Order: sequence, then C-alpha cells, then structure tokens
Amino acid sequence: MSVLENLEPREVLQYFEILSDIPRGSCNEKQAAEWVVDFATKRGLEAVKDDLHCVLVRKPGQGGLEDAEPLILHGHLDMVCEKSEGVEIDFETEPITLVVDGDFIKADGTSLGADNGIGVSYILALLASEDIPHPPLEAVLTAMEEKGKVGAANFDTTQLKGRRMIDFNWITDKEILAGCSGDVTFTVDVPAEWEDVPATHSETRLLKVRGLSGGHCEFDIQLERANAVQVLARVLNAVAARADVRISEPHGGAQNNAIPADAQVVLAIRPEDVSTVEDVVKQLDQDLSTEYAIADPDVRLELDAAEAPTRVFSAEAGARLSRLTALVPNGVISWSLSVPGIVESSNNLGTVRTTDEGARLMSTITAAVTSRKHEILDRVRALAALAGGGVTVEEYGLDAPEFPFRPDSPLLAVAAQAYRDVIGEEPETHVSQCSLELGMFSRRVPVEDIISIGTELHALHSPAEKVNHTSVAKVWPLVREVVSRLG
Repeated sequence: MSVLENLEPREVLQYFEILSDIPRGSCNEKQAAEWVVDFATKRGLEAVKDDLHCVLVRKPGQGGLEDAEPLILHGHLDMVCEKSEGVEIDFETEPITLVVDGDFIKADGTSLGADNGIGVSYILALLASEDIPHPPLEAVLTAMEEKGKVGAANFDTTQLKGRRMIDFNWITDKEILAGCSGDVTFTVDVPAEWEDVPATHSETRLLKVRGLSGGHCEFDIQLERANAVQVLARVLNAVAARADVRISEPHGGAQNNAIPADAQVVLAIRPEDVSTVEDVVKQLDQDLSTEYAIADPDVRLELDAAEAPTRVFSAEAGARLSRLTALVPNGVISWSLSVPGIVESSNNLGTVRTTDEGARLMSTITAAVTSRKHEILDRVRALAALAGGGVTVEEYGLDAPEFPFRPDSPLLAVAAQAYRDVIGEEPETHVSQCSLELGMFSRRVPVEDIISIGTELHALHSPAEKVNHTSVAKVWPLVREVVSRLG
C-alpha cells in the first residue's frame, strides 16, 4: 500500500512517492532521469537525456493552445542527502522512507527531497495530463543543481524554443518568486604533506562535532547556526596551542549548499598530552553550549577512542588546514540596502573531505550582485596565497548569475490574477536572497520572462525537512489555471 495513497492531489503526490523510491542524491541522478525518459516515452512524448542526466521532455500544446508560444517548465532531479544521528541508510542505493504526520509529509530520519521532488511532480502531472489546456511544453529537469548547478551549466539550451519559463523550485505558496540571487561554488585544496604517524604519538582519538541543526545555506544562513566544519577547525587550533598533535581523515558536512551539521577528524596524540587535549575539548564544549544556546542548543564535542591512522598530515600542513578553515568567510557577509531584511551576500563553508593529496573544502557564495560575489571569492584567493604550502582555490560548476526582478513581467501578471481567482487572496511578489537556476536560463537561452511557483516546505537540506500536503492541494489548481491562461 502506498504511504500517500489517501492524500490529495493524487495526480501530483503519486509522482512524489515514485521519486522518493529512487535514489537521487546529487551526482546519482541516472536512475531518476531514466525513469523520467521511460515515463515520457510511454506517453508518446519526445524525451532526451544528456550525459549528466539532465532531461528534456517536449509535449505538444492541447485544449486550444496548440499554437501558443512554448512554455518552459523547470525543476531539478537531485536532492540533498542528510540523515539524523544513528540512522543507517545508503543514499546511493536505498529509497527515502515517507511518513505522514498530520498535514505534513516527512522522511524517517533523513532529508525528504521535497526540494525539488514536489516541483518535479507538478511538472510530471502536467506532462501526464490529457484534460488541462496548456501551450507546447518544454520540461527541463536538471541534475546536480544542489552541487554547483553543474547540470544546468552544461545543458544544451539551444534545444529550447521557449522564451518564457515557470520554475517550481520555491518554498512557499504565499508568494510568487520574481527575482533571485546568483551563486558560485569553489573548492580549496590543502596539501597534506603526508607523513607516517610519529612513534611518539601513540594515542589516537576521534574528535567529533555533533548535534547541530544544519539547514539550507541560503534560507537559514541568517539564523547564526554553528558551522560544524569551522567549529572543528576552532577546536583544532585551540588544541594545537597547548599540545603536539597530528591530524588525519578530516570529514564534515553533507554538501556545499547545506550548513554542515557534523564534522570529525582523527587525532594522533603524545601520551603526555592526552589530558591536555581532553581539557581543551571539555572547555570548548562548555563555551559552545553557551554561545549557541539559542541558535544551536544541542551542539556538543566528543572525544572517543579510535584506531590509529596509517598516515597523518605534517604538523605544518595540519596547522595550515585548521587556520585556513577557521578564516574562510562564512555566514552573512552583507545585507541588502535596497530590499530591507534580505541578505545581499553570504558564504557557506559546506564540506571538508580527505583527498589523495590532502583535504578539500567546498563552499558556496550567494549574492544578489555579481561583483560582490567575486569580491568574496577574491578574498578567499588572497587567504590561500597567504597560507602558502601549495593551497589552491578553484571555481566548481556554474557561476550562476542573479535574476533581477522584472515588474512588467507578463507571466507575473497572469500568475497573480490566477492566484486571486483560484486562491482568493492577494499574492506577495518576492525577490529572494536564494540562488536558483533562473539567471542561467535568462542569459543562456535567453528566456525573457520567468517566475517561480512554490509549495510550503520547511527545514530544507536537513533531516527535519517536510512538505505540507495541504499546500500541494492548494497549489496544484493554481498551476493548472496558470498554464491554461498562457495562450
């Protein structure tokens, strides 16, 4: 029996449940993309998939709108894969387990993938419909949106004939999104200068940062939550000031655009320094509990026994990594003076991973002004130059431009009137601090007119993620009405 079988609208939620059964974390979209191509082919629709597993599906117009200008529909196939402490799941092969809790659909101990599974489900329902009037549709479902917008950066936009687009990657049903920021993701590689574990460092401990809330790098960045990767660096710097340690296997965060909720590193310690390390960790654990009593009350540090590593960073390389990580700009950097209350620019230091050469940091800068975005990236480059030791900084994926608000948008006018008629309320028009793929389409196609229609989502990119299914029931009639008016 389907978990969502008794929920409406069935024509949308059936597809969300199917998508939830398909592993589709960023860089693992192949199976989902192939399912969409099969879905389209069975309905006689043209569908193509590229090498990165982005999918384009074309559907002729119907209901009297066969000769109207084409409409691009956009969503992204991938999701951020986060799990709660103690939850065992292989996101590469295992499905998401759905749970209905009152008005909300959640996942059992993991992120839900409603970002952007619900948006994709609206698109699939439109493609499957036989009775909804709509213009010719070009459905673009991108891959790796959550990881530097890599799929969109490489998608062949010359295939598209449409010059207007409705995006479904938004998080509330109370407004129509009509403008957004841009972003750029970058990596910082720090060579380890690998060494054998010194014979003097015979004690091994696993230092862990746990209990953080995490969250979305754009919607939650202003909440002043702790960043587990930078907390880890802070602890390492404090330990190094009082004891001689070596580090190995740094690891933290789930993805570049999710605020990291956990991080860890293996420490090789001299026996005479163990008590000192324990004291430093204990004191910082107390300090963090005080500092984040409101923003992240469950933050904690743990120091556990661990197996000895096979190799460690040199003392200089370990210090270089921890100092550099602590100094990378993170959080809100500037607030908008033109749209009060909106973040103008921010950076999220999302992950640290061990590599063959050493360690890699991955981070995403979001900004409403392109020049501000690159100024922040230049700061990081300057920091890397000062660090020395072969540290390098490289852009990753798409340098996504912002999509400026267009007050005379015909799509916005149609959608706003449909909202009044269907929902009976006045919609808000919103310009967001988040970065979507709208700017990329407006410049590369170029799409002349774009809006985004959303659904009530909460706690994106975290195990607390949920979607209000009554909001889906509210938005689906709006979607139907908007596309039927685009003659």
